Amino acid sequence: MRQEAIGPFVVDFICREKNLVIEVDGGQHAENAADVQREIYLAGEGYRVMRFWNNDVLSNREGVLETILSALQ
Repeated sequence: MRQEAIGPFVVDFICREKNLVIEVDGGQHAENAADVQREIYLAGEGYRVMRFWNNDVLSNREGVLETILSALQ
C-alpha cells in the first residue's frame, strides 16, 4: 500500500490486489462535493474507498488498522 495515481486522482494508500483505497482526511474533506465525485470515479474503476479522519488515525491507530485488515480479508 502506498500513495499512487488512479486516473486523474492521487490516493493516499492503495492495495491494487484487493481494489482497496484508503484515504486519511482532515476537516477540509467534511461534506466535500469533490470527494463525492472522486469516489464515484474510483468506484467506476472497481475500487472500494475507506476514509479515516486524521485524528482517528492518530488516536486510534489499532482500531483503524483492524478495520483495514478486516476489509482486506
